[in-house]
Amino acid sequence: MRSLAYFIGTFVVALMLGIGSAWYMIERGSPLTTTKVGPWDGWISEGNPSADPYTKAHVARSGRLPLTSTVARYFTAWTDSAGHTLTSGCQYSIEGSPLNARWWSIAVYDEYGGLIENPSARYSFNSEELLRHSDGAFRINLSGKARPENWLPSGTVEQPLVLLLRIYSPRETDGSGIGLIPGERLPKVERKACE
Repeated sequence: MRSLAYFIGTFVVALMLGIGSAWYMIERGSPLTTTKVGPWDGWISEGNPSADPYTKAHVARSGRLPLTSTVARYFTAWTDSAGHTLTSGCQYSIEGSPLNARWWSIAVYDEYGGLIENPSARYSFNSEELLRHSDGAFRINLSGKARPENWLPSGTVEQPLVLLLRIYSPRETDGSGIGLIPGERLPKVERKACE
């Protein structure tokens, strides 16, 4: 009886560890499958047919149909640059300099990947419509209330937020053709105030 209880206990622990590690690898990845720069996470071979099983599972779970990492790179931010969870109850400044790519955009979503209702029907900014400073640098104000310059509404309902940075046709690539985006070029996300 004792060995049966030991066997069942071992089986339950192994099952929990297996499911937990698989969930973590699909949701967050590892240094072998993802890159992390500041608040931004990027899957190295997202959309690539020869991607590892965890990357394929991550893409399938997200519901997106991404282009291969040789054509586009995708970066997601769940936190600001200081590591605090993004939330619609706070105001943020997203600041960056020009990215070395043909086109890019920054969009805000709720935690489930849905668009956030707002009266201005503004859900993203892209490299062609963004107001910039004379040196090419930009600032996007993410908040529930209208702000000057580039305002990205975060909605009126208190909820976690997710930023998605899409970069198309990076002008630099590595030996395998994957688009290179230097970490220092990714925008900083700074929390300004919370209500």
